Amino acid sequence: MVKRGQATSLTGPDDVPCCGRGLFFSARINPDGSARRKREGLLPTQHKIDQVADIKDRIERSTIVIGTDYRGLTVQEMQDLRRKLREGGLELRVIKNSLLKLAAEAAGAPEVYELADGPTALAISYDDIVDAAKAIMEYAREAPAAFKVGGGYLEGTLLTADALKDLTRIPPRPVLIAQFMGAIESPLVSFVALMGSQIQEFSQLLQALLQELPGLLEARARQLESEAA
Repeated sequence: MVKRGQATSLTGPDDVPCCGRGLFFSARINPDGSARRKREGLLPTQHKIDQVADIKDRIERSTIVIGTDYRGLTVQEMQDLRRKLREGGLELRVIKNSLLKLAAEAAGAPEVYELADGPTALAISYDDIVDAAKAIMEYAREAPAAFKVGGGYLEGTLLTADALKDLTRIPPRPVLIAQFMGAIESPLVSFVALMGSQIQEFSQLLQALLQELPGLLEARARQLESEAA
């Protein structure tokens, strides 16, 4: 029991005296301040650092990145979304916008961050961009109303949703290659045919000259003999 007039002490080993007779306040210093700041989100955790590095790597390897708004989708609908996009060569990655900003800047593609509009899921492809655009647009046509395609990022350029739709009208790669080869083959065939006809005409002319050559030589010899006489 504290007697009247007796100085009270509520201090511990880390408390420091305050100005004023017999009064103390607790000023405990946290020896591991970084741990507290990390818990409060002031310093990045290793998990966040790993997330940023992972997204950075995926952006660098990607052929196209598409931003989607998945708010309102159920767990089952998200699973269906991931499965259908995976069948089309796309993977779906949900990431916090703050981490996406860091990853995009680290990858040298800060434009990717502009795809984020609220909670965002990135649909990333590492293969044919036309197949990727078709896969996500086909899903969007049958998807719940909550799902929306924002825009895309392709080789340093931001694409609108309409531009992504235009990509779907491009023929598949095998068809493009066949068309290209056909465009090259047609002039070559014409050139070979033209050269073939020219060579044939030259051959016929040469044969005619060879057939007439003995007669021409004989006539020339008689002419020379006549002039000598």
